[in-house]
Parts: sequence; C-alpha cells; structure tokens
Amino acid sequence: MIPHIDAKALAAREPAALASTKHGAEEVGFLTLHNTALSTADVEAAIAAYRAFFKGPRDVKEAVNMNVTGSNRGWGGPGSEQVDPAANPDYKEVFDCGVELPKGDPFARLPVYAPNQWPDAPEGFQEAIEGYFTQARAIALRLLAGISVAIGKDETFFDDKFAKPMALLRGNYYPERPAWAGEKDFGIAAHTDYGCLTLLATDGQPGLEVQLRDGTWVPVEAQPGTFIINFGEMLEMWTAGQVRATPHRVIGGAQERISIPLFFNPVFDTDVSAEGQPSVTAGEHLSKRYMETYTHLQGTE
Repeated sequence: MIPHIDAKALAAREPAALASTKHGAEEVGFLTLHNTALSTADVEAAIAAYRAFFKGPRDVKEAVNMNVTGSNRGWGGPGSEQVDPAANPDYKEVFDCGVELPKGDPFARLPVYAPNQWPDAPEGFQEAIEGYFTQARAIALRLLAGISVAIGKDETFFDDKFAKPMALLRGNYYPERPAWAGEKDFGIAAHTDYGCLTLLATDGQPGLEVQLRDGTWVPVEAQPGTFIINFGEMLEMWTAGQVRATPHRVIGGAQERISIPLFFNPVFDTDVSAEGQPSVTAGEHLSKRYMETYTHLQGTE
C-alpha cells in the first residue's frame, strides 16, 4: 500500500505522518502527498499551459527543440527518450526547463544548468511554468526535511545541498496509445528515476504503474492537487539503500495524459556517496544517466 501523507502534518512532525513517510520511503519507494502550498487550481493551470503548448503548432515546438542544445532544455518530440534499451523509444512528448545560474557562476557553463528555451506561444506559458517551478521546488525541499526526520536523520541535512539545485521541471504529454503499439512500446518504459526525489502532478488520467517487491504492477493515480512522490537512484545510493528507488512505467491507454514531474536534485558537486563508499558527485551520476537516456545526447561526449 502506498502511504498518503498530509504535508502539514509531516511539517508538524506528527508521529503518524512520520511513520507513514518512513514506510513509504524505506519499503515502497512511493508516497502520495496532499495539503501543500500548490492548490488544485495551481496544478490545473500548469497542466492547461502544457496542454496548450503540446497541442500548438509544430513549428512553435520545433523552434525550441532540445536536439540542438546539447542539454535537456526545451521540447522533445516522440522518441526523444529511451529509458529502457530493451524497449522502443518512449512514445511521448516532453518540455523541460531547469534552474539557470548567473553567468559568473562557476557552474553556469554546465549542461545541467543550461539556459532555458521558451516557446513564443501560448501566451503566458513561461510565466505560468516558472511560477509553478518555484513553488514545487520549495515543497520538495520541505518534504526532504520531513523524510530525513522520518528515516532518523538530521532534518537540516539537505538544506545547503540544494542551494543551487539541479532541478528539472518536465511536462509530459502521453497521446492515446496507438493501435500499432506492441509489447516493446510504452509511454515511458519501466525504469527507476535517476536523481533524488520526484514530485509528480497529473491530470487525473490513469497510466502510471508501480512495481511492488513481489514483481506485480499496480496502478497509482492522483487528482490535480495531490502529488505522487517517488525516490531515485541517487537518494538510494546516498542513504546506503535505506530509501528505496522503485521501478515504474506508463504503458498508455485510450485517453491522452499530461503529467508534470519535478526532478529535484542537489548541487552539481554534492557528494552523494554513502558513508565509507567511493566518492560520487550528483553531477557525475546525473550526467552519465542523461547520456544513456536522451537520444539526442547519445554518441556525444
């Protein structure tokens, strides 16, 4: 069972909320979270902005195509990602934006902090998405503090490590599953997330499935305003396996679907190795995994 967490109860460190969070982090690898600073209306507005972009003219999307950037900023068309080498490229479109740094910052030249690409339409798209991105990052940082307490760590442990986060906000557009799709075709194939924590909003349409420890796949759904939380390989490594990164996938169905994951990751040079293990920085880990996944980066240095 995936625990359902009240964000305000967790912030107040209520014992029941901490116990449920501990179970979700250590045993399941997934939570759902409600009662945050992002309302149902806030999430619905962001979903509407992404939908207008994805349904908009092809030339507007091509003008911000990430395949010319060398980074994950802008639009990625169908087949631009392949999370499972044994499956076909994922059948979805995406739009990515991230944290930008001042030009004088020593990390500003790195692809994980690359300048964003914003489309000319729809009107107000950049403002809507940037506003959502800012609020979502604040929620994710507060959630990490609660998780840290729940698993028996210092609640301030993560604070300084996210001063310049490698945070990526994505809009996913999953069209209706095509009639020709076979057993190797997915909206997104089975995978574990690469980073630390994912804060996922959805439009309420079904599609996401989580693999339990016995190997069975179960659906996970949430209406706008409730978030699905899962943990990535980086946090599993960082906590020496105490926090679990769980496989999940989207097969696709009869209805199109939009989701908004925030991939929340620490500063590039943060050591995310477990105590006593060889040093691994967050940037090294993410860069390697991006190179393996984005088709426009494969074959590049």
